Amino acid sequence: MNLDRILPYTRTLLERAVSPGEVVIDATVGNGNDTLFLARLVGEHGRVYGFDVQQEAIEETTSKLEEHELKNRVLLFNQGHETIEDTLPPVHHGAVAGAIFNLGYLPGGDETIVTRPRTTIAAVEQCLSVMRSGGMMILVIYHGHPEGAVERDYLLRYCEKIDHFEAQVLRYQFTNTQTPSPFILAIEKK
Repeated sequence: MNLDRILPYTRTLLERAVSPGEVVIDATVGNGNDTLFLARLVGEHGRVYGFDVQQEAIEETTSKLEEHELKNRVLLFNQGHETIEDTLPPVHHGAVAGAIFNLGYLPGGDETIVTRPRTTIAAVEQCLSVMRSGGMMILVIYHGHPEGAVERDYLLRYCEKIDHFEAQVLRYQFTNTQTPSPFILAIEKK
């Protein structure tokens, strides 16, 4: 297949935008797969800031990072992603090269704990505020559950209104699937 699937394409976009030594954000660390990818991407002199409201996610991610000897590149916060701007040191404001959000619920976890439109949009706004020009933010939207469908609708409306002089927004989605398949919104800051 010549078309990239959703998650590989997400990584391709981040690889194009982020260089070793830069600062990135994992806004929903979950099981730590994206955090691990980002830690490798930024290299030994880069920094990953990871956020999750579930202690279970923080512990799983910490374990994964320690197993791969990459924990020293990552700072994890057991708090919502709507705290990004207050949590990042001021020296990194305007320097963030990439960010990823995997929206919905923790795979294999409590499906009643989900990301919400209000806090996600606040986090997206904060990421745009702290990103450098050319920075790339990826939202992976899982909308096959009721809360995910609501969040999808809010995010699509929000992203359609982002000033095109501030950022460009790409929607990447396979449209001929039988069930609601995840899709991405990629936001590149100008």
